[in-house]
Amino acid sequence: MTGVLSLTGVRSIVALGAHPDDIEIAAGGLLLSLVAANPGLRVHYVVLTGTPERHAEARAAAARFLPGATLTYAFYYLPDGRLPAHWGEAKEHLHEAVGVLTPDLVLCPAVHDAHQDHRLLGELVPTVFRTALAVHYEIPKWDGDIGRPNLYLPLADEVMWHKIQLLRASFPSQRDKDWWDDDVFLGLARLRGMECRARYAEAFYCTKAVLRLH
Repeated sequence: MTGVLSLTGVRSIVALGAHPDDIEIAAGGLLLSLVAANPGLRVHYVVLTGTPERHAEARAAAARFLPGATLTYAFYYLPDGRLPAHWGEAKEHLHEAVGVLTPDLVLCPAVHDAHQDHRLLGELVPTVFRTALAVHYEIPKWDGDIGRPNLYLPLADEVMWHKIQLLRASFPSQRDKDWWDDDVFLGLARLRGMECRARYAEAFYCTKAVLRLH
């Protein structure tokens, strides 16, 4: 059995990435949809690793994917690939985000993600953001950790192609990566679209949600 949730009414988001580009690869369509549906949206962007160049890319990407939103940023320099060894610092940075914005929605990696940095971030979120809806995103990768999501966002063709164009424009440092191409991003979106009877979709995991009458 499936149900339908509305994107309207989301006023504030904390978007968490272990690396620059995580958020946009996984949830770029969701960002575009949320900002279109919610004028006055506030978004706090948090990225735990990266270089100044990569942080500049992430800042520009956030502005492109969230036009008109009120954006704040927190970029950190924890070592790429070694976040589990910096558990305490990573958790402290998430608590700092709570001090900036009390979100309606938290975007973060999936807890089963094969990349240790992503996985740690996904595991920490429920221990820090206890009252917000946490939506865990997926990122395609060499490890092959594609799972069975339980939350889908169908994307119109024009939204999906806008996402692709913005990814191309925002992250020139990644163009030489063998996994960075339109076919990867479109292929996953087409697969997830098929699973929810749409052309394209982004898929997510939600482990706990609360239903309210008002």
